[in-house]
Amino acid sequence: MSVTNRQIRLAARPVGEVKPEDWEHCSGPVDEPGPGLFAGRTRVISLDPAMRGWLDDRPSYLPPVGVGEVMRAGSVIEVTASNHPDFQPGDHVVGAFGVQEHVVSDGSGAMKIDTSLAPPSTYLGALGMPGMTAYFGLLDVGALKDGETVVVSGAAGAVGTIAGQIAKARGCRVVGIAGGPEKCALLTDELGFDAAIDYRAEDVRKALRRHAPDGIDVYFDNVGGDVLDAALTRLAMHARVVICGAISQYNNATPVKGPSNYLSLLVRRARMEGFVVFDYAERYAQAAQEISAWIGAGRIKVKEHVVRGSVDDFPETLQMLFRGQNVGKLVLELA
Repeated sequence: MSVTNRQIRLAARPVGEVKPEDWEHCSGPVDEPGPGLFAGRTRVISLDPAMRGWLDDRPSYLPPVGVGEVMRAGSVIEVTASNHPDFQPGDHVVGAFGVQEHVVSDGSGAMKIDTSLAPPSTYLGALGMPGMTAYFGLLDVGALKDGETVVVSGAAGAVGTIAGQIAKARGCRVVGIAGGPEKCALLTDELGFDAAIDYRAEDVRKALRRHAPDGIDVYFDNVGGDVLDAALTRLAMHARVVICGAISQYNNATPVKGPSNYLSLLVRRARMEGFVVFDYAERYAQAAQEISAWIGAGRIKVKEHVVRGSVDDFPETLQMLFRGQNVGKLVLELA
């Protein structure tokens, strides 16, 4: 075991894109677990677009990460020592343990996982928050009905790949919006989407008219901005617009660009609703069971982008999300 605990802490609140100087790379002692606690070594760290919002000091569904605090992150750890009755050395545990090599925890919010059933990274992706987000966003907030037309933006990301495949499992026509020919080919050739739109090379509004001629029943939005505006022009009657995220806006140094075509909601008698997956925590087990069954049946293919390195690689790896460099769930696996 290392004699020090490497950590990434927030050094300053970023303005626009996060810069290297906004982070502090720290080392400290590795703590021993006291009564009722367990210690563990971090194996895999989750990287998520929502992290950018956690850095801003403004009201949100979670308090911001404080300047000087360890960066918030979901991760999988392997228990190395324990004075906790529910956790034993060798156990793998998923929780919000932060960007650090070593963890001491009382078990709050932590859950043991079975790595013989799926690799640790999958418990941060398809069987973790992204999978839960896709499931509840599409089925509960989007009130998806079998056979509808579904459009997913950010479709090659952690949430988008799962959302589109869930819709296909429900017999829907699915159109994905992604950046670049490789990602679009992945959606149609490997994940079973009916069509894909390259927002970098195509007029999204015209492409939606072509691929969703009868309108969009459910639009699952991970992007916001101009792509959301284009989708609003193609809504079917009584459509549902699910606001999951807005990655195109997260690094703005100027005010967020809101939808100028929102009156389409009135004309099409549609609704637009945002959600936070934590509101569905009591039903995570239900969702994980159904997603696991779809994976087992080959109806959902898990896509993960694994970067192998150290805690110090976290800042640069996080930027991959905002540069469109990841395919599927992005994780940092510690050597």
